[in-house]
Amino acid sequence: MIAVVDYGVGNLYSLASSLKSIGADVCLAGEKDIIKKADKIILPGVGAFADAAQKLRNTGLDEVIIEQAKKGVPLMGICLGMQLLFEKSFEYGEHEGLGLIKGSVISMHGVIPKELKIPHIGWNALHFTENKSDIFKYINENDCVYFVHSFFGTDCTESTIATTEYGAEITAAVQNGNVYGCQFHPEKSGKVGLEILRAFCEKEDVQC
Repeated sequence: MIAVVDYGVGNLYSLASSLKSIGADVCLAGEKDIIKKADKIILPGVGAFADAAQKLRNTGLDEVIIEQAKKGVPLMGICLGMQLLFEKSFEYGEHEGLGLIKGSVISMHGVIPKELKIPHIGWNALHFTENKSDIFKYINENDCVYFVHSFFGTDCTESTIATTEYGAEITAAVQNGNVYGCQFHPEKSGKVGLEILRAFCEKEDVQC
């Protein structure tokens, strides 16, 4: 069973529908016990980092997610959910993340050319790092996915598994063992996105 973490941030139903369309057993989970029983966990998110991080802390779900990830349960963060995996974010202040991915989250302002719009909204091609991650086993270099974001992960070279170009090289996906993050929205990325979700659904626990 895949637990999609429900902590009051983001549209969970399109993600759940995408997972169901590829035959996954999905549960929207806001309770610790359900998340602990899950074979895989997906952390979605839309909105502000500080607010989302506080909601996870208030419910104690942050501790459960970290605990399960460290046990080897496959975990995927999507959009803001990916950013929450990092050590910290500098989105309107400095805020602590889950610390499952080394690095920080910073604004696109001052990084991309001024003529490009922020937030970055639209379809962009993925460029894989040298050792292609198994999460991309069903898709190809330059396949396009859908982005909506104003901040992105940095100082994460060792975890970066894909980038995209938006006036500069932007981190598109990261991996640290059984922990994955997608800055883009697989559930809004058509067949390519579904194939990424399919590959994640096939992951098995990492025995620690």
